[in-house]
Amino acid sequence: MWLDRLAGQSPSPAPSQPPSRAYSPAIRRPSSGLGPYLTSQQRPGLTSRSSSLSLASVDSSASSLLASSRRATGSNLKQTTTTYTGPDSCDILAALLSESPLPISTPSPDLSLTPSSSITSEDLNAVFDFGDLSLHSLALSDEPRSTSIDNKRQLSTEEHELAKARFEDLHQSIQACDQILASVETNLASFRNDLASVSADIETLQARSAALNVRLENRKAVEKELAPAVEEISVSPIVVAKIADGHVDEAWVKALNEIDKRDAAYKKGGSSSKQSKGLQDLGPLLEKLVQKAIERIRDFLVAQIKALRSPHINAQIIQQQNFLRFKDLFSFLHKHHPTLADEICLAYMNTMRWYYVNQFTRYENALKKIKLHILDKLDVLGNEDTSRRGAVLSSSRIAGPPHDAFNLGRRVDILRTSNRAAISSYLAEEDQSTHYLESPFRNFNLALIDNVTAEYTFLASFFSPALSYSTISRHFTYIFDLALQLGQTLTKNLVSETYDAIGLLLSIRLNQHFQFELQRRKIPAADGYLNGTAMLLWPRLQFVMNAHCESIRALTTTLPTRPPPKADQAKLSTAPHVVTQRFGQLLHGVLSMSTEAGDDEPVVTSIRRLRSEMEAFLTKYSTAFGTDKRKRERFLYTNYSLILTIISDVGGKLAIEEQEHFEGLKTAFQEAA
Repeated sequence: MWLDRLAGQSPSPAPSQPPSRAYSPAIRRPSSGLGPYLTSQQRPGLTSRSSSLSLASVDSSASSLLASSRRATGSNLKQTTTTYTGPDSCDILAALLSESPLPISTPSPDLSLTPSSSITSEDLNAVFDFGDLSLHSLALSDEPRSTSIDNKRQLSTEEHELAKARFEDLHQSIQACDQILASVETNLASFRNDLASVSADIETLQARSAALNVRLENRKAVEKELAPAVEEISVSPIVVAKIADGHVDEAWVKALNEIDKRDAAYKKGGSSSKQSKGLQDLGPLLEKLVQKAIERIRDFLVAQIKALRSPHINAQIIQQQNFLRFKDLFSFLHKHHPTLADEICLAYMNTMRWYYVNQFTRYENALKKIKLHILDKLDVLGNEDTSRRGAVLSSSRIAGPPHDAFNLGRRVDILRTSNRAAISSYLAEEDQSTHYLESPFRNFNLALIDNVTAEYTFLASFFSPALSYSTISRHFTYIFDLALQLGQTLTKNLVSETYDAIGLLLSIRLNQHFQFELQRRKIPAADGYLNGTAMLLWPRLQFVMNAHCESIRALTTTLPTRPPPKADQAKLSTAPHVVTQRFGQLLHGVLSMSTEAGDDEPVVTSIRRLRSEMEAFLTKYSTAFGTDKRKRERFLYTNYSLILTIISDVGGKLAIEEQEHFEGLKTAFQEAA
C-alpha cells in the first residue's frame, strides 16, 4: 500500500534513475484508500464511484510499474544506486497502525488510484509475509519478493452474479466434457477389444493362407506331372454324346479328331509292357466310340453319294459343301476301317463316272444339233469352182449358207475370248445359226477341261493324305475315262472328213491353250487326253495342206505348155489370179494363228511347200503372155503384190519371213513392170 501511495505521489522515474524498490510484498487492498493522508474526504473532482478500483486496474497499475522498473533495470544504461532519503519505514508503519498522519508532505495523488474508503479492520488484520527479512531490510532490498498475500476486492452484487453465472456455465461445460470423455473412453475400450479380435482373425487368415499356398503349389506340381497322362486317357462326356447323337458338322469333326487322338494314345500305351489302369478302363469305351464314329461316317457319306445321283443336281456344290468341309471323315474311316473306306471310294467313283458320262453325253447330243459349214475336197485352192456349200452334222446333206474356206475373218476371236464360258445344252439346242467346226470343239473341250479341273482338285483334296497321288490319278482316270472317250469321238467326227485348214488350225491352237491352262492349274490328269486330241488334229491338218498343194500342182499341170495365139494373148489380163487371192487369205490365216509358233511345227513345212507350188503355178501361168515380157512380169508383180498386201499386217517370226520373201519377189518384178 505504501508503494501505491509512493507511486501516486511521484511521477515515473527517469530512465537514468530507476526506482530502488519495484514492488512490495504487502497485500494490495482494492478497497483501501491512499492512507491516513487521505481520509474519507474525496479529492475534488472525483466521485465516490470512481474512487473504487477494480482488481484488474490495480493489478494493471502494479504491472505497469513493475514493467517500467524492469525495463529501467534491463536497459543498456549503467545501473546506479540511489540512497533512500524519504521517511523511515518504521514511522510509516506506526502511522498506519495508529491512523495518524505521516510527518511527511503529501504528494500529488495519481488520478488512476483514487481510494473509495479508509483503512478497515480487515486491512489491519491482514497477515504480511516478509520471509526471513525484517521490515527495514525489506524496505532497503532491491530484489522483488513473491508474497502469498491474497488480493481481495469487494465486488458488487451484479459482478458476483455475473461471475456466478460464468462459473456455473463453466461447471456445466466441464460436466459435459466429462460425459463425452467417459463415452470416448468406453468407445476406445470397445475399439481396443474389437481390434484385438480382428488382429486374431488376421493371424488366423494368414496361417490359413500360408497353408493354402502350400497346398496350391503341391497341386500345381502334381497337375504338371499328371496333366499330360490324364489328357491322353480322358474322354469328355460331351464328346461322347456328340459322337453318338450329335449332328455331323464342324463341332462333330472336332470331337472326331479328339477321339482319334485318344485312340492313338491308347494304342501307343497298349504297345508298352506296362499299361496303366486308366488306359485299361479307357480301352472298351474308345472301341465303342470308334465303331460308332465309323457307323456315322458311313451313313453320312452314303447319303451324300446318293444325293449325287439325283436328277438335275450340281455335283460341285455337293462336293464343296458336304464333302470337302468334312474331308477328315474319310481320313478317319480309312485309318480305322480301310475296307469300308475302299468301298465308299468305289461307290463314289462309280457314281461320278455315271454322272459325267450322262452329263457329257447329253451335251454332245446338244452340240450335234448345231449347224456346221461342211468343207470337203472341193474347197481346195486348185478348185476353180467358186460355189460354196454347207450342211448340218448328220447323215443327210443339204445346202447350207455360203462360206469362205480360206478367209480367217472373225473366226480368230475364238482364241482371244478365252474367258468366255462354254455354251449350255439348252442354248446349243436352240441355236439356229451356222458355225465352223472349231465352235463345238471349243465348247465341248472347255466344259470337259473345267470339269476335269474341278474333279481332280476335289479328289486330291478329299482323299489325300489317306490315298497317294498315284492312286488318286488312277481313280480320276476311272471316273473320266468314258467322258474323255466322248470328247475324242466328237473330235474325230468333226475333223475326219473336213478340208477346213483354218478350222483345224484353230482347233489345234485351242487344244494347246487347254494344255497350257491345265499346266497352270497343275492338273496333270488330262494330259493324255489332250495329247491324243493333238494327234488327231495335226495329221488331219497336214492332210488338208497336202490336198491344197496337190490341187495347185494339178492346176499347174492343166496349164498349156505353149502360149496361146497372139489374138488370145491380147485378151489375157494381168490382174491377180483367183488362186492368188485364195492363197493370200489362207496364208494370212495360218500366219495370224502362228505368231508364237516355232520352226519345228508341221505347219511351217506345209506353208513353204504351198508357197513353192503357188510360185510354180504363177510362173507357168505367166508364159501364156508369150513374147510380151512386160505383161508377163507385170502379171507376176500384181500377184506377188497382192499376197504381200494381204499378209502385211501380221506379226511374228514366221510372218516376217514370208513378208521378206514376197517383198523380194515384188521388188524383182516391179523394175521390169
